[in-house]
Amino acid sequence: MAEQIKITLVKSVIGSSEKQRRIVKALGLRKTNSSVIQNDTATIRGMINKINHLVSVDEVQA
Repeated sequence: MAEQIKITLVKSVIGSSEKQRRIVKALGLRKTNSSVIQNDTATIRGMINKINHLVSVDEVQA
């Protein structure tokens, strides 16, 4: 696995549950098509699995 991953919000959180909105905010995503780079940890992967229909994930090579 890569040490870092790029997470992009590809769908709006409108219509999503409050729990999913909190996960998006906790990852540092704000608007549609915004991206953040996070360390590839089990915690982050678990968060991504909960909102996998809203985000896309790419591995970043250092």
